[in-house]
Amino acid sequence: MRIIATSLLVAMAALFALARSQIGQASGLASPWPWLLAFSEAAMVGGLADWFAVTALFRHPLGLPIPHTAIIPENKDRIADTMAVFLRDNFLTPQVVARRLSGMNLAFAVGGFLAEPASGAMGGRLRNGAAELIADVLESLDPERLGSQVRVGLVKQLEKLDVAPLIGQLVATAIADRRHLPVIDSMIRWAGLTIEDNEGLIRDIIHQRANAVIRWTGLDEKLANSVLDGLYKLLAEVLVDPEHPLRSKLEEGLDTLAHGLVHDPELRQKVEGLKRELLANPAVSAWWQAVWERIRTGLIARARDPDSRLGGYLGETMADLGRTLRDDPALQLQINRFARRTAVGVATRYGDQIVRLVSETVKRWDATTVTSRIEGAVGRDLQFIRINGTLVGGLVGVLIHALSVLV
Repeated sequence: MRIIATSLLVAMAALFALARSQIGQASGLASPWPWLLAFSEAAMVGGLADWFAVTALFRHPLGLPIPHTAIIPENKDRIADTMAVFLRDNFLTPQVVARRLSGMNLAFAVGGFLAEPASGAMGGRLRNGAAELIADVLESLDPERLGSQVRVGLVKQLEKLDVAPLIGQLVATAIADRRHLPVIDSMIRWAGLTIEDNEGLIRDIIHQRANAVIRWTGLDEKLANSVLDGLYKLLAEVLVDPEHPLRSKLEEGLDTLAHGLVHDPELRQKVEGLKRELLANPAVSAWWQAVWERIRTGLIARARDPDSRLGGYLGETMADLGRTLRDDPALQLQINRFARRTAVGVATRYGDQIVRLVSETVKRWDATTVTSRIEGAVGRDLQFIRINGTLVGGLVGVLIHALSVLV
C-alpha cells in the first residue's frame, strides 16, 4: 500500500509536468490541460501533506527533527499509560465485567463446542492436545516429589477417615446381598491348600505330641492320617453343603465382626491403631512410590501413543461433559454464575496488576518496536489516507480552478 500511494504521488507529479508543458499550446475552456494542471497540482499538495502527516506519526519526515513529529516513539510512555487507563475503565471494572457476562450463556457455548466436534478434526485436536498436555505435565514434575505429595495427601485423607465403620457396613451389606458366599468358599479352599502344603509339618507335630507307646506301635502315623483325612473331609463337606453348621458359624462370625466394627468402640480403636501403624510403615511408602511410578510412566506412554485408547477416552469424556453442559439448564446456571463471580473477582483483585502489566510492558518496548507494531497493525489504512488525500486534493484543485474561471 505504501508503494501504491507513493506511485500515485509520482504519477501526479508526472501529470503536472506534462500539463505544464502543454499549457502554452492550448487555450480556452475546451482545453483539458488547465484542468489537469489544477488537478495534479492540488493532488501533489494533498498527497505530500498526508504523507507528511502519516510519516510524522511514526518517525521524523526525511530524518529532519521537525517539532511534533515522530509522535508515537516520542510519547510511547504516555500512550502506555493511556492504554492502561482505557483498559481499566472500560474492561476491568467489576460492573463492566458483570454486565458483559450477565447476558452470556458461557456454559452452553462451551458445552456445544465440546459436544459437536468430538468426532471430527477439531475433536481429534482436542483429544491429542489434552493427551499431550497430560504427558508434558507428568514429565515436567519431579516424580519422587510428586509421588510423595500424592502419598501425603492420601495419608491425610485416610487419617481423617474412620475406616472401621466403613468396613463394617461393607461387610454387613455383602452379607445381606449374599455376596459373602464366594469369599467363604475361597477361604475354605485356601484352608485346604494350606493344609496340603503343610502336611509334613502337621505330621511332625502329631508325632512329637504322641507318647512313646503310640510311636512304638506305629499308631502315630495312622493318627496323623486320620487327622488329615478328617480335616480334608470336613472342608469338602463345608464347601459343597450350603447348610453346613460350620458355614453358619463362619457367617455368624462375619456378622458379629461387621456389628463390632460399627458399634464396638474398643474394636474400632484397634482397627484405627492398625491403620495408623500401616500408614506409618516405611514399606508402605516404598510400595506406594513404586506403584505411583508405574502409574506415571504408564500414563505418559499411553498419552504419547497415537493408537492408545487414552485419546479416545479423553474425547468421549469431553463429549459427555459437553452434552451435559449443553442440555442441563440448572448446571448452566450454576456454571455461568460461578464464571461471572470468578471474572468479577479477578477484575476486583487483579485489575490494577493487569493494567500495570500492560503499561510496564509497553514502556519496556523500545521506540522501534512500538513503531513497527503499531504501524503493522494500522499502516495499511494510513496509506489509504495518503491515496484519498491525493485524489481529494486533486478534486479540490479542479473545483478551485472552476470557480476561478467561471467567476
